Amino acid sequence: MIPLDAAPSGRDRTDLHLSPEAAVALVPSGATVAVGGTGSLLQVPETLLAALEQRWEDGGSPSGLTVVHVMGLGDHEGRGVDHVAIPGLVRRFVGSHFVLSPREQGVIARDEVEAVGLPAGTISLLYREIAAGRPGLLTDIGLGTFVDPRRQWGRMNERTTTGLSELVTLGGQEWLFYPRFGVDIALLRATEADVDGNIGMDDEAAFGDNLAIAQATHASGGLVLVEVKRLVDRGEIPANRVRIPGPLVDHVVLTDYPNQTPITVADPRRTGTLPNRPTEVEPLPFDERKVVARRAAIELHEGDLANLGVGMANGISYVALEEGFLDRFTLTVEQGVFGGLPGVGLDSGTAINPSAIVDMPSQFDLYDGGALDFAGLAYAEIDRHGNVNVATAGGKPIGPGGFIDISQKARTVVFCGTLRGGGLDVGVTAGRLVIAKDGRYPKFVDEVSHICFSAERAHAQGQQVLYVTERAVFRLSAEGVELVEIAPGVDLRRDVLDQMGFVPLMRSEPSLMDSRFFRPEPAGLKPRPRRDKTTERP
Repeated sequence: MIPLDAAPSGRDRTDLHLSPEAAVALVPSGATVAVGGTGSLLQVPETLLAALEQRWEDGGSPSGLTVVHVMGLGDHEGRGVDHVAIPGLVRRFVGSHFVLSPREQGVIARDEVEAVGLPAGTISLLYREIAAGRPGLLTDIGLGTFVDPRRQWGRMNERTTTGLSELVTLGGQEWLFYPRFGVDIALLRATEADVDGNIGMDDEAAFGDNLAIAQATHASGGLVLVEVKRLVDRGEIPANRVRIPGPLVDHVVLTDYPNQTPITVADPRRTGTLPNRPTEVEPLPFDERKVVARRAAIELHEGDLANLGVGMANGISYVALEEGFLDRFTLTVEQGVFGGLPGVGLDSGTAINPSAIVDMPSQFDLYDGGALDFAGLAYAEIDRHGNVNVATAGGKPIGPGGFIDISQKARTVVFCGTLRGGGLDVGVTAGRLVIAKDGRYPKFVDEVSHICFSAERAHAQGQQVLYVTERAVFRLSAEGVELVEIAPGVDLRRDVLDQMGFVPLMRSEPSLMDSRFFRPEPAGLKPRPRRDKTTERP
């Protein structure tokens, strides 16, 4: 009997390791290319994307690619998916988020390429349906929003004439059906590969949907290309740390780009590979963002399962840490992270001292199934009905990211932002808000251009919805947006009503926001009592 550890791998992998140039030479014109990565440059195959750009510049090929990516993959400086945001090289983008990639935003805004914006979970979960050979993804996420075929169908510009979904009815209920498509090339990023192609991700702060993409590409008869930081011998990656098995990997490329995120090279606190230590970060600066985060934080309940989006809402976690109750509920990040302190800005998608990290499709299963108790999210526009837009702003394509998945079924949703945007200058002094200069444009408008959160659907499901700004708090009622609180020092008519694109409902005189929010010292905040989770979820 041959000892198992002496048995040959059964596969000749002499061609496993390729140069970046040789790897991208395998990408044919007209291919559908799935790009891994889960936010900023987290797990983004920077070396492969840069090589693909160089191949185009050198010879004008490949051409006519359809590029699929879940989260925004960039750093505002040209890395990530911006490498391939070139008309001719790319025919169509299918993604959930474009805001980190100015060149990609530009070619979409100028109608130079087609673009479809979808909920992040829809794309991530569709990979698994492709991998399994099932007909496609059936989901209710996105009904009533701009991705619904009865609205914009997810189209991000005029050049795009078709979306990906069909509206179907099963068992008397409406669903969105996304037929499967073939994936010709997968471009992925990980930490290490052994000589058999097994892939480890110990240096990564999330696993994303790399496995699902690899499986989908393999099932489609395509090629899986993975860039890694190092090559190791057989057996050096223990089986329980292999995230993509070798048989699914066609070639690996060595990268010299070491970063976990655009601003973090390596932070073991974010990888979950070491025991956690007490989380220590600088408190939020005392300004209007902290005021909003404090007001939103008091809507949390003990034991909540929560998600905080990017933007002003992610300050809620810092407030909870400063106030001493971060450990009394569980924050999650759609990239697959549980617990800890979620990263902000270009560290988004990670967390300091997470309690668990799972793959991204599994996280979206949880969200889409209605497990979230609390969602704190930013916004671009809110209208008189209570609908929210995050897909576009100022004519720029942004895309919904995980916003639709997170907001559609959470028990409590708190939208966080300022009442106006563009040059807003406010101060917080002695327990009062002082508006030195108002913003150039309102964020509360009569009708939003793209519905990413449907107020009608939220009300029908019994969701509790608040809209928290630095100077006023609103709630969603059956009749629309209702003003319920204003900040100390704010004039109701001058600073609130005259600065909105519609007149909100007011059943009574708005109460004052708690003055503790407007003072620099910790406010003594606590979460609400534990929810009764036996009641029906939205």
